[in-house]
Amino acid sequence: MPRFALTIEYDGRPFFGWQRQTNGPSVQQAIEEAITRVVGEEVRIHAAGRTDAGVHATAMRAHCDIDTRLAPFRLGEAINAHLRPAPVAIIACEIVADDWHARFSCLGRRYRYDIINRRAPLTWQHGLAWRVVPALDEVAMQAAADCLVGHHDFTTFRSAHCQAQSPLRTLDRLDVIRDGDRIAVFAEARSFLHHQVRSMVGCLALVGQSKWTPDDMRNILEARDRTQLGLNAPPDGLYFVGADYP
Repeated sequence: MPRFALTIEYDGRPFFGWQRQTNGPSVQQAIEEAITRVVGEEVRIHAAGRTDAGVHATAMRAHCDIDTRLAPFRLGEAINAHLRPAPVAIIACEIVADDWHARFSCLGRRYRYDIINRRAPLTWQHGLAWRVVPALDEVAMQAAADCLVGHHDFTTFRSAHCQAQSPLRTLDRLDVIRDGDRIAVFAEARSFLHHQVRSMVGCLALVGQSKWTPDDMRNILEARDRTQLGLNAPPDGLYFVGADYP
């Protein structure tokens, strides 16, 4: 039975998140049902990450085992045909080794968070970025971000509903880059805690507005206390942008 690796792009606005659930539509459900219509068998897909409701992806990685033998290109095209009109697309499909696993073989995950820093309302970007009206100081935000890079206990930046066994994580990258009125925050790590990226971005925005200092960021990290979190950024601007494998 061949194992297919999928690279998936999706707009998270219509979904209750990646993971299949009973209270609303999910990206996983949409893809699994599309595959079933293509091959006539029930298939379970496994992803590199589980994005929340409203979170997007430009390159989510996933895999599935399919008994029906199809060329990867034909399979990807057929899945896309059955996904319409859902805002989900298979942008690459390939056969991988039987022991390749989208989640457990993954060595690193990459996210981007988009902030639009302006007074004017968002139009086509509504739901695709976080609009912050007060002027943001990206230099101060970067100084605060630097406090979080490395191996730390990220309890403060962890959702109360996080199911990870340990709050210890190694954050490899947290960069704040401005281009006009757009500020992009890039985060990279082997794995993230539930809401970790959104929580870090929310606190970076407080620093950018001069409500906090970089030292405040260091202090709440060291507090290891979720109640010390200043702000959890909305899901709108968060994108899963890549997963790294051996």
